[in-house]
Amino acid sequence: MPKTAILSAKGKETGTVELAETLFAAPVNEALIHQAAMRQLAGRRTGTSDTLTRGQVAGGGHKPWRQKGTGRARQGSTNSPQWAGGGVVFGPHPRSYEQRMPAKMRRLALRGVLSVKQAEGALRVVEGFDLDEIKTRALIGRLDAWKAGGKVLLVLPARDELVERSSRNVREVRVILADSLNVVDLLEADTIVFTRGALEKAEAVFA
Repeated sequence: MPKTAILSAKGKETGTVELAETLFAAPVNEALIHQAAMRQLAGRRTGTSDTLTRGQVAGGGHKPWRQKGTGRARQGSTNSPQWAGGGVVFGPHPRSYEQRMPAKMRRLALRGVLSVKQAEGALRVVEGFDLDEIKTRALIGRLDAWKAGGKVLLVLPARDELVERSSRNVREVRVILADSLNVVDLLEADTIVFTRGALEKAEAVFA
């Protein structure tokens, strides 16, 4: 069973915690992780793009010029796609980009990403943030003490206004709840910081 150190707000080790093997030492299926990530990104698309076909464009009810004798190519309507302001051929129309994927496969992909992050040493488990007020500088100090660099994902057991508002102005920091972990956010993060309570909740939900 994998283990990791528990860090205080000042970055000192206060003990160790055992990590669930099913969540942090699971088999890694790269194809499954890719599928889960593409599904999630596709689901973010609104699919509201729309274009007009030649039958929907206003005007164009008459033939621009007679069929023969002008020396020009025959034209039937100014709604045709080759005319400026005419209809669009094979243009986008409102649609859903949702991709179906069984929950069991999504969970296996999530476990695989967490296992990779744990193996890479990108995981931090902390006692808490120990913030007394909303202060970005104090939060940055905590991250430096934990050696949490790059894009940081803070995982909380529940909503915490002090942490959320303190991290709002830090571009590379994202806050998420333990029961809302997802493949894309985990893949994008260089460091993942769990509070002890968040780790327990994540293991209860996903392990």
